[in-house]
Amino acid sequence: MDLFSGSLSDIVLRFCYIILGIHLVIISILAIWQTIRDKALSNVPKDSPNYWRIPEAQLLLISALGGSVAMLATMRVIRHKTQHPKFMIGIPVIIIVQLVIASFIVWLRVF
Repeated sequence: MDLFSGSLSDIVLRFCYIILGIHLVIISILAIWQTIRDKALSNVPKDSPNYWRIPEAQLLLISALGGSVAMLATMRVIRHKTQHPKFMIGIPVIIIVQLVIASFIVWLRVF
């Protein structure tokens, strides 16, 4: 199928899907990178001048922006923040909310 064939609305819809796909790939890579980075930074002593952690709010924001599945999988694999209910309950809730919103958009046939 040619990317530019069909009506204007079909072309716009295909580009929206492409942009959404690119966004999800980039945000997922960012989620994986930030999670691994925070795990690596957790081994730095707190009294070290180089001590700096990624704020939990930033990790949750990346999750809410589309990196929730990648972040949850990464946290499970590297065993990072698995004892924090904020993440082990919060991220699955974010995934469910994202699925509900996506289902509602599909049901409305917006895209």
